[in-house]
Amino acid sequence: MIKIGCAAYSYREYLNDGRMKYEDFIEEAYRIGLDGVELTLYWLPSKDASYFRKLKRLSLYRGLPISCAGISTNFCNPNVSERMKAIEAVKEGLEIARELGAPCLRIFGGRVPEGYTDSEAIKWIVESVSSCVEYAEENGVVMAMENHGGVTSKADNVIKIVRGVDSPWFRVNLDLGNYRESTYDEIAKTVPYAVHIHAKVSVSGGGKMDYQRVKEILKSGGYNGFLSIEYEEKEDSKVGVPRFAKYLFEIFS
Repeated sequence: MIKIGCAAYSYREYLNDGRMKYEDFIEEAYRIGLDGVELTLYWLPSKDASYFRKLKRLSLYRGLPISCAGISTNFCNPNVSERMKAIEAVKEGLEIARELGAPCLRIFGGRVPEGYTDSEAIKWIVESVSSCVEYAEENGVVMAMENHGGVTSKADNVIKIVRGVDSPWFRVNLDLGNYRESTYDEIAKTVPYAVHIHAKVSVSGGGKMDYQRVKEILKSGGYNGFLSIEYEEKEDSKVGVPRFAKYLFEIFS
């Protein structure tokens, strides 16, 4: 059964200015009646293991599994030392995800720098992610690369990267709104590799997502995990997220 969750990123304005902490986000998700929470790790007040365990305990008390943890990475850099920084960020993220009890860690591939090709960027990503596979397995956390524009703006490139790494510890966080062209065909291509999905109200660049169509694609692709709301509309998230969640529950009930 599809589960409806929400990414902390949906409340970024509240988290940015301190009106909301992660604990408040978890309570908000509980109030809305969601099935789980995704902890985007941009606003951490502490990296102490005791803090992560506190969040895990609160999520348990509220009956909300932590579906995923999320960090930002860029492997598309010709400079080896810069790619090493991204690798270290992934390893730290895997440790945090383990402490939180999150089964996967969302990462990004990156954007192709000027003067380089998709093939070169894909090679950098494959090499970098491959170097993290053993650490992912040790921590029991799957790395989930998002189709986040750049070199991952096309499903074929995403699939090349997954097949290039060739590990069960590396899969995809499928963002439904990030494929600007042939959106639903691209989603269908990617679903077999997805372990976590971001639900957007709109496709990047314009137009509302058709969730009846998405439902059929996910069913055909055998997906049975979380749809984690990543709310990016102009309306206040405390208004928009509950309404969007209600709509998704109606579609996927």
